[in-house]
This record gives sequence, structure tokens and C-alpha cells, in this order.
Amino acid sequence: MNKVFKVGFALSVVLLFAGFTSSCQQNQVIENEKLQLSTSIPTEGNSWVINGSESNSELIKNGGVKNWKETETIIRTYFKTEQTGNLNIAIYAKVVSGSSEMKITCKNRTEILTIENTDWDTIPVGTFQIENPGYHFIEIQGLKKSGEFFPEIESILIGGEVTNGKVYFAKDDFYWGRRGPSVHLNFQVPENAGDAVYFYNEITVPENNDVLSSYFMANGFGQGYFGIQVNSETERRVLFSVWSPYKTDNPNDIPEDQKIKLLKKGEGVYTGEFGNEGSGGQSYSKFMWKTGTTYKFILKGKPTGTGETDFTAWFFAPEVNKWKLIAGFRRPKTDTYLTHLYSFLENFHTETGNVTRKGLFSNQWIFDTNNEWIELTKIKFTADATARKESRMDYSGGVDNDSFFLKNCGFFSETTSIDSYFERQGGGKQPVIDFEDLP
Repeated sequence: MNKVFKVGFALSVVLLFAGFTSSCQQNQVIENEKLQLSTSIPTEGNSWVINGSESNSELIKNGGVKNWKETETIIRTYFKTEQTGNLNIAIYAKVVSGSSEMKITCKNRTEILTIENTDWDTIPVGTFQIENPGYHFIEIQGLKKSGEFFPEIESILIGGEVTNGKVYFAKDDFYWGRRGPSVHLNFQVPENAGDAVYFYNEITVPENNDVLSSYFMANGFGQGYFGIQVNSETERRVLFSVWSPYKTDNPNDIPEDQKIKLLKKGEGVYTGEFGNEGSGGQSYSKFMWKTGTTYKFILKGKPTGTGETDFTAWFFAPEVNKWKLIAGFRRPKTDTYLTHLYSFLENFHTETGNVTRKGLFSNQWIFDTNNEWIELTKIKFTADATARKESRMDYSGGVDNDSFFLKNCGFFSETTSIDSYFERQGGGKQPVIDFEDLP
């Protein structure tokens, strides 16, 4: 039977860390005679509106959940545990005015709270059972209110047996925590290979994995990257970018002699500059690629002999049945063939960090300075700082049949150890490409 808690109820809550400031609330330990709470999970970095991603930026703000008006809105806060057993739950919340009736659900059990305090307070929910380790969520929905808004919720407080082990959630860098972890395949080039002039790769995105704001990057190298994106419901891109040797996040700061120079571009290809995560030259072609279809990528990197290197990217779609030039760029102060070959999968918007996506990467080859095709069958799996600091643990990679795969976001429970090595079965289909015939 559901229990209804009112803030006016006399709670004998003992605060082991004094001070009710927002900054220290994250680390405070709260203990009740019946309900022990040891961990504070900020809603700001760990919560999503699950039935309307467009509302995330309106409702999940600095300091937590705010400006909540609609009863249809459902918000989930995610965390991962290593232990099972009892899970105690409370929320740290207040109303702006009036009172609100809230539904709190965890593991198919629901409690109803009435909240009417206008000062921040800890409101107990109850004790729930966690039967399996892994990711879990606490779901909150507003039922009815007398004021304009439902409560502001700064954090979810948990305790009990499950918190005796490690609990994973985003504690800081909430922007990156909400984007989710990025994962990479680092290709191992055989020692007997010459310098890589061309790098060939194929990508297949399985059905229902073309999640908004996904970047399935096929051909990464020491100076840039090349792959496909989901940019909106009506737009997808084939993107190729090269970083400037001048390190800055503002392309306007790059000296003229260190700017990326456009050499050529394909029909309908946009070219310009990019910033924020390094700066340089960018190009993309709008193309509505599809799930379940294999797309091919080839990249060339060759020094000019005068202290510069030219990088050129081509894309093959079976719908068109021919190679399409994306762009050719010249990078100054660079004298190299293709190095540090890799692929990655990232989510580039916070709104979809709660949705899983997966990509298959297959049939990797290089064409080297010895004029030989060499198959790449070994990778080292790595992940970004968000994964390494354990803000998010929903990432994996390895071998799927005859392909490598990358998977991230969505709070699935399996995790691949970072810096693990994998090998796929070789004997793939060597590319048949007339380099002189490429556009």
C-alpha cells in the first residue's frame, strides 16, 4: 500500500555533515532511524525527460530539475551499483508555491508523495529491492499541483545495502556526463607494413541504432576524422575534418600560415572552419544514409615534400554506386603519411545521452608505400575521460561476428574494460579501387 509523506511530518533526520548549502549537499550523509542515506545523486547530470527529449534543456538545468509544469512529463535519474539488496530512496526538493502530489517509481514499485515545503528539505520515499547489479533508474512524475510548478528537485538520495559497494553516476562535468562516454577502436598496423597512404573502412549501423546526434566515425587519423552523423530527423551528413597545427578552439585565432587550405571538394559539399574541440577545416555532404546498409570510406594522406601534407576523403554509397569526393585539404607544418588510425562512436548532444546506439566497423585495410594492401584485424579498445573517471559506465566494444563494434549511452549494464585488445577474423574482401579514377 502506498504511503503518503507530507513535509510537515516530524522526521528525525540526523545530518552527519552540517551546512545546507547547495555545494555541500552533494556530499552530505543523512541518517534516519528507519531510512539510512549515504549517497547524493545530482539530478542535473544524471536525469532525462524520457517522453520528450526536447524538454530536457527546459527542465534539467543548473542546480537540478526546475520549471516543471506538465503532468505528462516523466523524469528518470540513472545510477549503477555493484551490490544488490535494500535500496533506500529520498529526494531533496522544494516547491515554489502550493503543494504537489508526486509519483516515485523504482523497480516496478511506486510511492506517492505530497510535497509542500518551500525551503529545501529531505523527503523520504521508501525502501526498494535491487535484485541485480548494474544500471537502475528512479522515475518521477507529477500527478497534480496547486501552484504553477511541480517541485524543484536538486538530488536523489540513496542508501542501504546496495550502497555498500561502488555507486556510479556523474558527480561533476555534467555536460560531458549527460553526453555520455565516447568509445574508440585503435587499429594495430603490422610492423612489417610500409607507411599508410590510404586507409579503407566500412560502417554498418544496425536498425534502430541511428540515434539523433550520433557520430559513427570511420577513418580517424593523427590530424582529423571522417565518418557519418545523424544531425536531425531530416538531415544526415558525411563529415570530414582536419585540425590545424595551431592549437586553439577558436578558428579566428589561427595564423594564416597555419590555416587548413581547401584543395578541392565534391559537388554539393559544404566547406568551412570548425572550432570548440580544436579548430581547423571542415567539410560535409548531406546524405540520408540508412541503417542496415554498408557504407565505404577511403582516406588518403601524403606529404607534399615541402613541409605540408595533403589529406583527401572519398565516400561510397551503394545507393549511388560510385565513389564521391568529399574534400581535399592541405595541412601546413606537417610531413607525414597516415598515422594513429582509429574509429570512434560519440553522442554530440546531451538530450540523447540516455539512448543506446551501436555501430559495426568491418573490412579495414591500408594501402602502403610498398604498393601493397594490408588488412587490419587487431584493435585496442579505449574510451574518453567521461568513461575513465567512471561518470558513465554504459560503454562497450569488441568483435561482433566478422566486424568490430562500438556501443555507448542508454545505461546498459555491460562494460568493456578500457585498453582491452581484440582481433577479428581476417580474410576480408580486399578493396578494388583504381586510385587514378577517384574523383
